[in-house]
Amino acid sequence: MKLAATIFILNACYITLNTFRTMLVVRRQKLWAPLLAVLEEFVYVIALAIALKNIDSPLNVIAYTVGFGLGIYLGIIIEDHVALGYVNFQVTVNINNDDKNYEQNKQLPEKIRDHGYGVTETWGYGRNGTRLIMNILAPRKADRRLMTLVNELAPDAFIMVNEPTHMSGGFWSKEVDQRFRKATHRD
Repeated sequence: MKLAATIFILNACYITLNTFRTMLVVRRQKLWAPLLAVLEEFVYVIALAIALKNIDSPLNVIAYTVGFGLGIYLGIIIEDHVALGYVNFQVTVNINNDDKNYEQNKQLPEKIRDHGYGVTETWGYGRNGTRLIMNILAPRKADRRLMTLVNELAPDAFIMVNEPTHMSGGFWSKEVDQRFRKATHRD
């Protein structure tokens, strides 16, 4: 039983590190991903050696596989907590003069800016009229908060979220972080 617990813990640690490291690679963390990979492989070699040496027990095999599943879960939880990078929200609302939400939607960019987010406005035309399209950059740590804010201010908004891999120019990164920190301290 003690051996199965050791196999479970080691494999859960290995897969947690593996999952988190993979997410760092996707986010192009050129320093942290390789450093974490060294620790990950150290744990992997130990876990695999113990597991293969004791593969004859079904309990050890179960411990290895359940540790694998738990490791993926923990890796995702850690990555969510660290929340590296940024998200870009594209929010589209109806802005026709005869729409019941016209005034509310027209003021939406300023209301979002008041919460510390950078908003770029553009106008578009859909099948049923004029649309206000807003691009909002936010730290990933703020994505749920921003989604909640937009849903409160414009429940009928169409929202699309993506994670940029490269940014250049404009006020982006550092200024977004500074504005967001200032706004969160006001709340």
